[in-house]
Amino acid sequence: MIETLRHGAHAGNARVALFDFDGTLSLIRSGWVEVMVPMMVEILLDTRSGESEEDLTEIVKEYVGRLTGRQTIYQMIEFAEQISKRGGTPKDPIDYKHMYLDRLMVKIKDRIDDLDAGRVDPERWLVPGSMALLNGLRDRGIKMYLASGTDDKFVKHEATILGLQPYFEDRMYGALDDYKSFSKAILIKRIIDSAENRGEEFIGFGDGYVEIENVKAVGGVAVGVASDEPDCAKVDEWKRNRLVNSGADWIVPHFNTTPALLTTIFP
Repeated sequence: MIETLRHGAHAGNARVALFDFDGTLSLIRSGWVEVMVPMMVEILLDTRSGESEEDLTEIVKEYVGRLTGRQTIYQMIEFAEQISKRGGTPKDPIDYKHMYLDRLMVKIKDRIDDLDAGRVDPERWLVPGSMALLNGLRDRGIKMYLASGTDDKFVKHEATILGLQPYFEDRMYGALDDYKSFSKAILIKRIIDSAENRGEEFIGFGDGYVEIENVKAVGGVAVGVASDEPDCAKVDEWKRNRLVNSGADWIVPHFNTTPALLTTIFP
């Protein structure tokens, strides 16, 4: 199940792979949307704007999806603006971010504890075929970077307990409280500016538009991961449409087709 969107595209020049984390490799935080959206709707209902719960849910889903892939704080900044639009007095966006993370941790704590204790196979919480893909890229001498909108300390811990650290080594980056000091675009620019690699030597893997657009903007190629979480058995059409519009060269629902995928992108 590999959909080629740009015939003739290839990663023959690739020396660097930039990966998103949640939904692209990790499934630990699968279900986060079902935590974030209801929290926001609940608070927006308190503004007594007259909108129905259904209408507010659609509004929240739109901007949460649009900002997926960027640091979580950007979703909270938009949320605070939505409260202000309805006459409410919002808290600092960082307060809403911490509120969301507290609720999310209730949902995912057992997953993390089980991985920490070695009670489950890490592949249980990886997008299917992830290890095969990482091994295939490493065998080709591709240097891999992990960049996520999730907080840096969580990304590094969760990537480690999933067994991903050997592939990325110290090249794992997440969101910082000083959110303007780090982004995927900043990371790409830093790698290019180091004169280590050129833009056309990048290949990106992600389930959100940010990493796809950032890699394409410098002349690289990109694989959109339209994973229907948590099963990842088929393409999520909503994700696919966003990834197509972001300029993805290929779409996959998972990496179980790794041999064919590698042959496709490295002809």
